[in-house]
Amino acid sequence: MGLFDRFKKGLARTREKISTGFKSVLRIGQKIDQGTLDRLEEIMLTSDFGPTTTSKLIGVVRDGWKSGLISEEQEIRDHLRTHIVEMWPEADRAIGFAESGPTVVLVTGINGSGKTTSIAKLGNYFTKQGKKVVLGACDTFRAAAVEQLSVWSERVGVDIVKHGQGADPGAVAYDACEAAVARKADVLLLDTAGRLHTQDHLMRELAKIQKVVERKIPGAPHEVVLVLDATIGQNALLQAREFSRHVSVTGIFLAKLDGSAKGGIVVGIRDQLNVPVKFVGLGETPEDIAPFDPALFVDAMFVE
Repeated sequence: MGLFDRFKKGLARTREKISTGFKSVLRIGQKIDQGTLDRLEEIMLTSDFGPTTTSKLIGVVRDGWKSGLISEEQEIRDHLRTHIVEMWPEADRAIGFAESGPTVVLVTGINGSGKTTSIAKLGNYFTKQGKKVVLGACDTFRAAAVEQLSVWSERVGVDIVKHGQGADPGAVAYDACEAAVARKADVLLLDTAGRLHTQDHLMRELAKIQKVVERKIPGAPHEVVLVLDATIGQNALLQAREFSRHVSVTGIFLAKLDGSAKGGIVVGIRDQLNVPVKFVGLGETPEDIAPFDPALFVDAMFVE
C-alpha cells in the first residue's frame, strides 16, 4: 500500500465527515456567498480544526473570494489545499540529524497517548533506513513501562539501555547517552515517563532529563518529539501547549490517526503552536508509521 493510500485509509473517518460536508457546500457552478462561508466554517469546526484556525482558514477563503481569485464554490477546495500545504515547509518536517555522533530524540507524552508504540515505530523506521538505533528506557515511573519497551526493542531489533522500575530517569538518560556514543549509534531514542501536562513535578523531571542530555552530548537533544493522541482532538492542542512550556518541543508524532475523525487537529497544532507534525501513526504494527507529507495528508483528508 502506497503512502497516499495509507494516509487515505487512516483519515477515512475525517474524510467522510469533511467530504460529506463539502458536497453540500462546494457545489459545481454555484457562486460563493456569505452562506457558503458559514456552512464551510461549521464543517471545519466539527472536524476539529479548532475555532481560531477555522477562523483563519475562512479568512483565507474570504480574501480569495473578495479579490476575485476564486468565485465559485468548487474552487474553494484547491484554494484551501494550497494554503494548508504551504504551512509545512519541507525543512520543518525533516529530522534534524547531528553532524557527528548520535542524534538524540527525546520522546514525551502522556500515558495512553500511544507513546511506547510510537517509539517502537520510530526505532523500526530509522533501522529500516540503515541507521543504528539505541533506546533509552527513561520511563521508570510507570509499572511495566521498561518491560514493554524491552519487548518492542527485541521485536524491532534495536539495543536498549534500562534500569529497574523507580530508578532515577536522569541516570538512565546519562547511561543511554554513554552507550550510544560507545556503540557508535546513529540515533538515540529516549522514552520518558508518561506524564499529565498538569503534573508540574513530573514536567520538571522532564526538563531535568533534557539538561542531562544537553551536558552529555553537545547539541542534544536534537529533537524533542511529543506524542499526541489524534482521537482527543482539541485536548491534544492543550497538551502540546503545556508541554512546550517545559521543554523545547520540535515536532509532533500524531498517534492513532487511523481511529480519529478529528484529523483537522493537525492543522490546528501547526497554526496555533507553530510546531510541525513530523510523523503519524496509521495502525498498530511497527511498520504503521509515515513521515508527515502535507500534500498527501490534505489530499487524503479532502479527496473522496
